[in-house]
Amino acid sequence: MNRLNLLLLVAVIASSLLLIRSAYDARRLFAEIHKAESEALRLEGEYKRLEAERQAQATSLRVERTAREKLAMRTVTPAVTLYVIDPAASGVPR
Repeated sequence: MNRLNLLLLVAVIASSLLLIRSAYDARRLFAEIHKAESEALRLEGEYKRLEAERQAQATSLRVERTAREKLAMRTVTPAVTLYVIDPAASGVPR
């Protein structure tokens, strides 16, 4: 009878240790999921901010101003138009 009691005691202790381990793992995984969800929300907010900034940067007035100021471009007028003739298309040998 003592052997059976000792065997049952060992089984109860082993099962309680396994239960404690699984509860610890579940808590750890829950904390990781919460951390990942928080990071996803942060990244989503940053994405929306960057998308709004990109849309603000891509307005036609801003593109025109940047082309004029940084690239020294100007609007096309017939007085400034240059026509280039492609010698290969006109049939003139090189």
